[in-house]
Amino acid sequence: MKPVVTDYRPFAAFLTLFDKEVLRFRKIALHAILAPILTSILYLLVFGEVLKGKMSVLGGVDYVAFLIPGLVMMALLQNAFANSASSILQSKIMGSIVFIELPPFSGWQLAAAFISASVARGLIVGAGVFAATCLWSVPPLENVFWVLGFAILGAALMASLGVICGLWAEKYDQMGAFQSFVIMPLTFLSGVFYSVEQLPDFWAKASLLNPFFYMIDGFRYGFFGRSDFDPFISLFVTGVFCATAVAICDDTVCDRLQAQTLISFFSIPNVACRTATLCRLISCKKALIRQKQAPFSYNIAIGFSINRLTLLI
Repeated sequence: MKPVVTDYRPFAAFLTLFDKEVLRFRKIALHAILAPILTSILYLLVFGEVLKGKMSVLGGVDYVAFLIPGLVMMALLQNAFANSASSILQSKIMGSIVFIELPPFSGWQLAAAFISASVARGLIVGAGVFAATCLWSVPPLENVFWVLGFAILGAALMASLGVICGLWAEKYDQMGAFQSFVIMPLTFLSGVFYSVEQLPDFWAKASLLNPFFYMIDGFRYGFFGRSDFDPFISLFVTGVFCATAVAICDDTVCDRLQAQTLISFFSIPNVACRTATLCRLISCKKALIRQKQAPFSYNIAIGFSINRLTLLI
């Protein structure tokens, strides 16, 4: 019986890798989605109850309502970064990255798939945090387009940084250091829990050097119609940073990833182990051929992997 192969789909590589990345965080939804929601609720309970009625923000806005958009954006940004960074680093450490990079997929499709899946996770977590925190207070929604615009741009920016960090890091300690010493301080110093107007002049001006401030302040503007800074300038700054980060994740970054793939393959101890890797690829290909609805992109990917790895042995 001849295998039934579907016609090639445009953007098949992007769609295949995107599906794989979405399935990955769905499998660990308890950790990837529910845990950040619970953490944000704890922040709301602690800061909201302690500072409620004691802090004047944005000309009289209720502090709990003020806090909710900041917590939503903080969870969104952190999870968008963590998704792409952990996925690439885990693939590098486990050696499974060869299944991604050896097939003849263009660099922009690989980068776009990682970024899009991370944006999806960030938006899901952000929506979950917003739904959960609305049990305490429901902030007004002045302009949904400002909210969605800053959410998508911010998530894309952090997802791109996650791709860069995943490529740069060689072990989990390095990724953890980047999160602890760069991402976390910039997030907490961006006005999530306070209004920049309440800071001394020096620290208020220093906050303008923090790109996270513009993302969170512009996002909050979409809810209240008021912000600490001009929202159009915040949108411009966020867009510039996002475009720059996405551009870095293009072919140059993915070329480095492909070079690391060959290193990972040659780091397999001996020829017997490399042959075993090939056998796993061949088994996957045969299994896909037996499935009438097997995606054509998978057949192409595994076929090229087998041919190229055979030459490397």
